[in-house]
Amino acid sequence: MDPIALVVIGIVVLVVVIVGIYLWSTYNGLVKLNVRVDEAWSDITVQLKRRADLIPNLIETVKGYAAHEKGVFEQVTAARAATVSASTPAEAAAAENQFQAAMKSIFAVAEAYPQLQANQNFLQLQAELVDTEDKIQASRRFYNGGVRELNTKIKIFPNTLFVRGLGFTEREFFEVSDAAAIAEPPRVQF
Repeated sequence: MDPIALVVIGIVVLVVVIVGIYLWSTYNGLVKLNVRVDEAWSDITVQLKRRADLIPNLIETVKGYAAHEKGVFEQVTAARAATVSASTPAEAAAAENQFQAAMKSIFAVAEAYPQLQANQNFLQLQAELVDTEDKIQASRRFYNGGVRELNTKIKIFPNTLFVRGLGFTEREFFEVSDAAAIAEPPRVQF
């Protein structure tokens, strides 16, 4: 065989091997990022569930002091249900807006009852809720960071030419339309 043909074959094999390694590492990187985003979303849903589990206890504690505030309790219960049933970042973001408004209402009711503000059970529930809100915020940042990495890797050239064909699609960020409403966990000022 001609030495030039061997060099050409060697170069073609080398290019095929390099392209194969690139495709393999890109695919594996995208799989890892996809799993990281799924894990981060799972963390968010765990924290949202934890918060939803705290709400009935908080409502019962406040109800004992403010039984005539039925509309507030119904609003909080509806917001809790929306949060628990959210399955996508967009649904969760909409539920967050509803939930924040409801929590402001229940804490406004609580502020009207000084004896409730001194109730140890209420204070403990409030502290747990603030802690959970902080964890939700941290989980959202982690999730959005993973989504940013995944979406960037999907969009960069030359990945954009073939990754969609491998089944990878961009993920949506967990964004809330009223960012000011969730910028800080709900707190009661004594």
